[in-house]
Amino acid sequence: MEEQHDGKSAGDRRSDRFRQYYYGFPAGTTIPLVFVLLVAGSLFLILGPSNSVLTLPTLRVVFNNPIHITAAATPPPPAPPPAASNASEEDIEDIGLPPPRQLSDPPYSLGRVIPDYDARRSAWLAAHPEFPARVHPAGRPRVLLVTGSAPCRCPDPDGDHLLLRAFKNKADYCRVHGLEVFYNTAFLDHEMSGFWAKLPLLRSLMMAHPEVEFIWWMDSDAVFTDMAFELPWERYAAHNLVVHGWEAKMYEEKSWVGINTGSFLIRNCQWSLDLLHAIAPMGARGPVRDMHGELFAKELSGRPPFEADDQSALIYLLVTQREKWGAKVFFENSYELNGFWELIVDRYEEMRREGRWPLVTHFVGCKPCRRYADSYPADRCRLGMERAFNFADDQILKLYGFGHESLNGTAVQRVGNDTGGPLDAENEELGRLLHPTFRAIAKTA
Repeated sequence: MEEQHDGKSAGDRRSDRFRQYYYGFPAGTTIPLVFVLLVAGSLFLILGPSNSVLTLPTLRVVFNNPIHITAAATPPPPAPPPAASNASEEDIEDIGLPPPRQLSDPPYSLGRVIPDYDARRSAWLAAHPEFPARVHPAGRPRVLLVTGSAPCRCPDPDGDHLLLRAFKNKADYCRVHGLEVFYNTAFLDHEMSGFWAKLPLLRSLMMAHPEVEFIWWMDSDAVFTDMAFELPWERYAAHNLVVHGWEAKMYEEKSWVGINTGSFLIRNCQWSLDLLHAIAPMGARGPVRDMHGELFAKELSGRPPFEADDQSALIYLLVTQREKWGAKVFFENSYELNGFWELIVDRYEEMRREGRWPLVTHFVGCKPCRRYADSYPADRCRLGMERAFNFADDQILKLYGFGHESLNGTAVQRVGNDTGGPLDAENEELGRLLHPTFRAIAKTA
């Protein structure tokens, strides 16, 4: 039996001495020393000279279905701020549309000409007596009021609110007078943008609604300000187009403001379709529109040299082809079918005392949506619109016993006593507006 020292046999002690002699270090320091050498070697290979012959072994792993990792795309640099531009309303609206028509292209057309429209419409009306072209009361013509705005939202936060109030104003008038209303927010034809968007719309509505006798177009910035006024429909029995303006100012002076197309009536008939077809080629987007704008600036007095608009095109057509179109055009100036706002908005209180005010207040030169620069100071336009909306709204609120404290603000107050009988008991005008005759059910025997 071998002698034990420190818990080890003699053989173990000899082995330890052999390892110490052979490796040059005690047996108990083997693992720490190996670790130190490995760390030192790794640091040398990593931090040592690049031309060292010592390299780490490489390990290659091959997958049956390689995994492809796409490097994250570098985010694009921020877009530069938009540069100042003199682009017109139509230039901005034309973004994303097909290339414009060139002067060498065939002339633009609204669509197929319908030569027998009056006969076809009469046949449709005869086959559908439940949709008469004349309605109660007193057999006045069936009227469709048409308005609209651009398809995109307004960049100005107040713009959409102003457009909403403008439509609410038109809906109030139509409800009181029994008119139908159509609000459009689409460009039906990419070549008829800007001023011209109404042409394909009017043509489509005429053919889709043969029961409608008159279409009443109103710009989005035109406001009804006499909610009780009923148009003298019988005055227009022999005419197909009713515009606000003066015959002498247009035919003799050739003034480009001799009429205004912000509010007009057009009959649903062959003559009107032909008129739209005659005007439309002058408004094709692009060089054609620019060329006619230069022509109108030369031929119409006072017109600035900007691209063609539908109002100038109508005046030019009537002046140059009066024999063909003139007899069916009625120039209305006995009331304000289209009143210029700057001459009106500061006089509402005075007009109220006098008991007479304009049917329509048109904010020509103001842009409710503020998509483009106003021709007048923005604050002036905003205050004028506020006053017009409130002046008109007072006539509606009055039916229910309320009114605005001031035309310059939105606060309302009670102005009528509703504790007695019906509000219209002693007021004939209120009674007529609250209970118009067209809503009455015909008396039975």
